Amino acid sequence: MNIPYILYLCSRVIVILALLLLLPLAVSLYYRDGCLLAFLLPIFLMLGIGPLFGRKKPARGTLFAREGFAVVTLIWIMISVLGAIPFLISGTIDSFTDAVFEAVSGFTTTGASILPAVEGLPPSILFWRQFMNWIGGMGVLALVLALAPFEKDHTRGQDGTRGSDVYIIRAESPGPIFGKLVAKLRFNVQILYIIYTCITLLEIIFLLIGGMDLFDSICHSFASAGTGGFSVRNTSIGYYDSAYLETVIGIFILLFGVNFNIYYFLLTKNILGILKSEELRWYLIIVASSVLLIACNLLSVYESFGKSLRYAFFQVASIITTTGFSSVDFNTWPTFSKGILVILMFIGACASSTGGGLKVSRCIILVKTAINEIRYYLNPREVRSIRCDGVYVEKSVVSNVSAYFVVYMIIFTISTFLLTLDGGHSLETCFTATAACLNNIGPGLDGVGPMSNFCSFNDFSTWLLSCNMLLGRLELFPMLVFFSPTAWRK
Repeated sequence: MNIPYILYLCSRVIVILALLLLLPLAVSLYYRDGCLLAFLLPIFLMLGIGPLFGRKKPARGTLFAREGFAVVTLIWIMISVLGAIPFLISGTIDSFTDAVFEAVSGFTTTGASILPAVEGLPPSILFWRQFMNWIGGMGVLALVLALAPFEKDHTRGQDGTRGSDVYIIRAESPGPIFGKLVAKLRFNVQILYIIYTCITLLEIIFLLIGGMDLFDSICHSFASAGTGGFSVRNTSIGYYDSAYLETVIGIFILLFGVNFNIYYFLLTKNILGILKSEELRWYLIIVASSVLLIACNLLSVYESFGKSLRYAFFQVASIITTTGFSSVDFNTWPTFSKGILVILMFIGACASSTGGGLKVSRCIILVKTAINEIRYYLNPREVRSIRCDGVYVEKSVVSNVSAYFVVYMIIFTISTFLLTLDGGHSLETCFTATAACLNNIGPGLDGVGPMSNFCSFNDFSTWLLSCNMLLGRLELFPMLVFFSPTAWRK
């Protein structure tokens, strides 16, 4: 382990996080909400501590695979603790456990909250919650790389990318395959962030056109972009009761759930690359079929098919992209509709998007692997390979996806079982709470439904769910490597 260089990277992240806190500080100054110290103190603290580790550049600026996984996990844990400080100083949250849970939920774009009400909170605190969603959407280290590149070293990955860059970004990027758009990784990240920012600004404009005020438009666009789901209203998007706003937000969160490489193909007029995307096709098919099935099932609940279609579209878009916004209390929907939403919780959005879940690409590979196994039993001599987007998928990727799914199910089962030890919660609550946190969704069903929150869990369960959110955002293996004793041996 290159400990000096890991600490050096941590120092840079701390400094950039301090600079990002200047935005909610400016909001506090504008609204005069009395939360200046809640942001000034952590800014001074971070600017004082950060440079201590990064004052001198380490002689060896090289990271390898296990070090990349370790530094990503360490930094995400670190920013979660630091991000909780404004909640504690402002008095918004009294418990350190709950404050960390809220910060983890924000940065991992989960959107689960322990706050029973948010409308009475200071504007700067609300802005910080939403801004955390936006920061965590594309990745904290991706943002650091876009703003300030890591130091050059002579170690290169198989694709020619500097090792220190590629191992870190691969550990933070969602999906089974990490694909580059251009040769230099820094430019790759900058392109994605430009696209990310432009779509966010576009959503703000459309929300303003729909009559939402500027503060709410910015906050909800941040949460939409990161598919985080935090809201400045107690009843989420349902507060506005606007078909226009629900349609706009629903479309944009679906756009943020698409693989961002598709937008680069669109900008470069690579139509063939878009048409070949099997993941995009299945993503749209799953959304369309789910909306239609739920809308038909809701005819017994709402007076018209149009209203059923409206609510079905928004909730399907919100759940499959793991955003977690709600326009109605879907906890009261028929079991069939709720069952579809639970399935969508696990499927999730596309790889290389801001969404969570297993990812559509992994589900495709898992299904094709199962079909190949069935065909093997029918004809053992037949040799078949898995193809996605018209190309063969490497065996290492198939093996990684299978291993990921097994580890995912083990963690999910153990977490659900441990939550049942927290008395007073139904199995439905424990099951969907684990699904909501591990898949970075936010709301579940029953006790953690869209009109409820996570404040009823004890400290042990709260820490467990915080770990699940980090596991889900970092896609399991970085955290497992970080806490593995073997990874820290020479």
